[in-house]
Amino acid sequence: MSSPLAPQRIRRLVKRMSDGAKSSLLRLRVSAPAQRSMRMGHPWVYSDSIVESNREGEMGDLAVVYDNNNKFLALGLYDPLSPIRLRVLHTGKPVRTDREWWLKRVREAKENRAPHFDEAQTNAWRWINGESDGFPALVVDRYAEVLVLKLYSAVWLPRLEEVLDWLHTELPSQAVVLRLSRNIKEIAQERWGVPEGCIVGETANLVVFRENGIRFEAEVLQGQKTGFYLDQRDNRASVQEMAEGKDVLNVFSFSGGFSLYAARGGARSVTDLDISSHALESARRNFELNPWAAQVPHEYVRGDAFEWLSDGPRQSFDLIICDPPSLARREVDREGAAQAYYKLAASCLRRLNPGGVLVAASCSAHVTEQEFFDAVMAAAQDHGPWRELWRSGHALDHVITFREARYLKCLAIEVR
Repeated sequence: MSSPLAPQRIRRLVKRMSDGAKSSLLRLRVSAPAQRSMRMGHPWVYSDSIVESNREGEMGDLAVVYDNNNKFLALGLYDPLSPIRLRVLHTGKPVRTDREWWLKRVREAKENRAPHFDEAQTNAWRWINGESDGFPALVVDRYAEVLVLKLYSAVWLPRLEEVLDWLHTELPSQAVVLRLSRNIKEIAQERWGVPEGCIVGETANLVVFRENGIRFEAEVLQGQKTGFYLDQRDNRASVQEMAEGKDVLNVFSFSGGFSLYAARGGARSVTDLDISSHALESARRNFELNPWAAQVPHEYVRGDAFEWLSDGPRQSFDLIICDPPSLARREVDREGAAQAYYKLAASCLRRLNPGGVLVAASCSAHVTEQEFFDAVMAAAQDHGPWRELWRSGHALDHVITFREARYLKCLAIEVR
């Protein structure tokens, strides 16, 4: 694959952002608990943990943290607008963060993933998973010949040209799409004039890719996350293994990922349930991309999952997948989310035939694994005899190196 260089407009924008940067190195001292946390590998330093600085930090400043003995402790990127004030890049001995240092990090991420995928079967995966790959708040997903670069902090905006250079050198592609998280979108566009969209090469919104031999489309310009939920790849494969001869319901079906795997696994029928007509149309197109799936009866139901499960037609199923969007976007939502997971699981269990299986998932980072599993198992206990089949998390390309990165939980239980 080959890629054009970053457009001149990006270079001009980045130069304008960099022109105002302070020339002196930002030096920080942090609290003793924050020092211990960094030494243990945690990549975040919160604003109330910073006890001293030599000057006011600006967005994206490379900051050096010194310990109580005035020895080098860490390097990080400074964000004056976020409670996470410092995104840690490195701890230990001093290093020179030149181009080769960054390229080495990209290469390591690439080498950790490439051997696990057969291009003929799968050509979409996560190349860089934020903090866990040494690029805090930065994600790079691949969909065939297109890369989607998603930023969750504005610290990377002053380094955008550098990031594009690293990607061009180590992960060449036909196009690069920039996506911005909700919390920085306004800042990026209004303060610095950096828009979302295709910033290198050209691409349509819909990009067709392969996952374990199944064809899907990703909405790289406008879709959820980076265009598709790559983190559920392994769990979708597990669903395929248990779908043979079963009537399957996919709740919060989105673009039909679990449904297509179930169909390939020999399901007797598949039903997609989602409140979004756009999502159901995407699922319909994905089924059309795989002509073999036409032999499996497939129904698309538009409706609120909570209401349909409780009050909808009295249908029952042998296998139900329940994978809702995040139900706890803030820490204060945790208790309500746990109750919602219990309610969903209880409603799904009432729809299962004897011997049926519920695969329940959560992507709510603020809900812990134990809280989620406890909610689902409490619903199972109230329903009747049951047994756990398996539990899992992210696909292998979503590397995890600290607790908060472990957001995806999945549990399969059988009613007996």
